[in-house]
Amino acid sequence: MRIVVTGAAGFLGRMVVEALDRAETVILDGAERRVSAILAVDIAAEPLADLAARCRRVHPLAGGLSDPAVLSRIASDAPDLVIHFAAVVSGQAEADWDLGMSVNLAGTIALIEACRAMARPPVLIFSSSVAVFSCAANDTITEGALPAPRSSYGTQKLMGELLVRDATRRGFVRGRSLRFPTISVRPGAPNKAASSFASGILREPMAGLAAPLPVGRDLRLHLASPGKALDYMLHAAALDQAAIGVETTLTLPGISVTVGEMIDTLARIVGADAAALIRPTPDAAIEAIVASWPGEITCPRARALGFTPNTGIAELIIEHQRRMNTAV
Repeated sequence: MRIVVTGAAGFLGRMVVEALDRAETVILDGAERRVSAILAVDIAAEPLADLAARCRRVHPLAGGLSDPAVLSRIASDAPDLVIHFAAVVSGQAEADWDLGMSVNLAGTIALIEACRAMARPPVLIFSSSVAVFSCAANDTITEGALPAPRSSYGTQKLMGELLVRDATRRGFVRGRSLRFPTISVRPGAPNKAASSFASGILREPMAGLAAPLPVGRDLRLHLASPGKALDYMLHAAALDQAAIGVETTLTLPGISVTVGEMIDTLARIVGADAAALIRPTPDAAIEAIVASWPGEITCPRARALGFTPNTGIAELIIEHQRRMNTAV
């Protein structure tokens, strides 16, 4: 089985590539398949070279999805599975309309066109987000709520979901669009995502660093850990297309937790000194974006298909502790 991963140099992309490289076999569309090669695609050449040096099945392809040569290579590889992570994050997409539209929308269209050129439709996993939703006052919604994004990022992801749905209907791909919860705790440096603080207020204090808090303690977040995100992606690949049906978009379950509960749990597990490193730094622009996101989403369809959330915020903190200890 041949696999393509776009955005392979990003955090989730690297994690998925490394997991697939370690696996002798994975389940794809209901059948166990042996992994033979992974084409890792990203605009960042150096991290790709590092991946290829460490992972024996990985072949790096540096370039963006606006490059015809990159698209031609993807199509000629005739992958069985395409995992599309390449994206501009929420805050960056809000600040730069042209960049967000080029990467998040035009890039997805170009990738679907490359899949369309293949003799056999691949399974296509599209990484979407709960940012497609909005609600009043950070409320609780169901997975069946009408998407009504209040950010360019959410709008671009929603358009991508619809394209995957239609491409599946037309037989170009076997699509699964995954609305991921906000992922925490992400390792590495803060990025330009509006939700970046959801990792920063845990990650930085655990490393002995100060962390700005741009929102209030009462804000609720719909969260999943990086390990859970990997589980979700592999489970989505394994599902038989018939089980997914016509509606190819899946809203994934997460834990609902307030910022205050996150800080209090950090103090309990790591220590009060760590929690004291969190500094209130109000940011009206970030607050406006994330306060429009649902604080909780009920997901009976995804749960019935076997997607299960983390047990609580403590699990997210402990998972990151273990990752830090492994990296030392």
